[in-house]
Amino acid sequence: MEFTQAPAVMIADHAQLTDPVWDNADKHPNVVQFVTPARNISCAEFREEVASVASGLREAGVKPGDRVALMSKTRYEWTLIDYAIWAAGAITVPVYETSSAEQVQWILSDSGAVACFTETAAHSALVREFVNTVWQIPDLPRGTADFERHRGQADDPATIVYTSGTTGRPKGCVLTHRNMLSDIGNAIPVLPRLFHQGSSTVLFLPLAHAFARLLQIGVVQGRVTTLHTADVKDLVSDLGAFKPSFILSVPRVFEKVYNGAKQRAHADGKGAIFDRAERVAIAYSESLDSGGPGFALKMQHKLFDKLVYGKLRAALGGRCHSAISGGAPLGARLGHFFRGIGLLVLEGYGLTETSPAITFNREDAQRIGSVGQPLPGVSVRIADDGEILAKGEVVFSGYWNNVEATKEVLDDEGWFHTGDLGALDSDGFLTITGRKKEIIVTAGGKNVAPAVLEDRVRAHPLVSQCMVIGDRKPFIAALVTIDAEALPDTPLTDSDLRARVQEAIDEANKAVSKAEAIKVFRILPRDFTEATGELTPSLKVKRAVVMKEYSDEIDAIYGS
Repeated sequence: MEFTQAPAVMIADHAQLTDPVWDNADKHPNVVQFVTPARNISCAEFREEVASVASGLREAGVKPGDRVALMSKTRYEWTLIDYAIWAAGAITVPVYETSSAEQVQWILSDSGAVACFTETAAHSALVREFVNTVWQIPDLPRGTADFERHRGQADDPATIVYTSGTTGRPKGCVLTHRNMLSDIGNAIPVLPRLFHQGSSTVLFLPLAHAFARLLQIGVVQGRVTTLHTADVKDLVSDLGAFKPSFILSVPRVFEKVYNGAKQRAHADGKGAIFDRAERVAIAYSESLDSGGPGFALKMQHKLFDKLVYGKLRAALGGRCHSAISGGAPLGARLGHFFRGIGLLVLEGYGLTETSPAITFNREDAQRIGSVGQPLPGVSVRIADDGEILAKGEVVFSGYWNNVEATKEVLDDEGWFHTGDLGALDSDGFLTITGRKKEIIVTAGGKNVAPAVLEDRVRAHPLVSQCMVIGDRKPFIAALVTIDAEALPDTPLTDSDLRARVQEAIDEANKAVSKAEAIKVFRILPRDFTEATGELTPSLKVKRAVVMKEYSDEIDAIYGS
């Protein structure tokens, strides 16, 4: 199967990511582009600040084509520095602020970075071992007012994003101005409710990740008023105060919103009401795809909108009508639940190598449970072995200094091999079915895609992570971690906890055959975290790390 969408826009050969900054300042100088705790920043002021820092970079000796690293949490200065690097003609190299010394050394040395921006004194001390020029936020280089931004080619590299990867050393994905402009330029026309002047959002995901970076480019191009926040602990209060019209998030945040609301309802003795409201929300959403709700369902939905749904929307600020979800599977259940309460969650799919979005759902073309249709200008093909292939201007030009790795994923016809498995329906909606390299083959020869089971187990309020195992083993098993925040005030006994997790296992097993079902599970003593090495910065499970860390538990499961 193959499906292609005609491009909505074409990128000119001299187009640059800084073009919207200069255009907005000329045509809409007084529109508020960014909101910070100290002040509002207009389009004109943003251009002035970008030009000032870019001029400072140039005076410091940074030349077009030089790589400049940026190691910081999400904040306004991250966006300012990113655009200033581009205005100077240089290439941004994002570094997660949680990166280890070894990872930082590799990224800075492999990219050949000539300078680095940091956020903390600890970051500065770390990177000074590898680069000579370091600027610590908020002390940024400032140059003369007389500045002419660099005007390069659309195919010039704009950024090198090192994929965190679930195994091995990070590889540097080279994304050009054309790659990123094509991605957002073709997304904005089919997301009219989101990216426009008067719209607003809170940007809280790490900007070192390509997913959040795409939103950053979108809010500038669409003049969306944006608040940056790095601390997820402040997110609820920031949402309540700022009242965004849409947000970008990952499924784990949506799961926590849902699980937290359900937990509070049950703790307050209103569990039965919430559970009924949940069923009505899902049924209401499902009915929208099959002729619409009947009278009785409409009345129930209206009642629960007053009792439950309105309060959930209020937690997001009360004005939030849409959300974009990516980075991991959301699942049909959560998608229907949130649409049923009045929040349209538009799930998409892509990889760092594809700038990153290649498919997404949109308001007028949505199929919950899928990751949507190809972006305008993108072709998606399903190979004979089920692998998802992508082609278009959004596909990267290759890995930095790594020709062999590039050849492994880019074929002679320009198709990018994602490593993911999926299926296309007749309307071009893509469904992800698993990861090619993560397919489990049991001792009996049964092929099992872990994602189907893992997503369903994680849907349980008490479960944080689930990793399905069983490669070359006689049966399928699972390692499960518990979400400590979801535990009830009254401690559960071990048997009670196992019984609750068994409920999640039983529900997941309904989606597969008996040969694919989870037969045994182990509850691990702690959750997976990035700090302890089991999760990537984008919260993907490092399967090899978990397998090694918990080899004793795995051996016990299989009697090794």
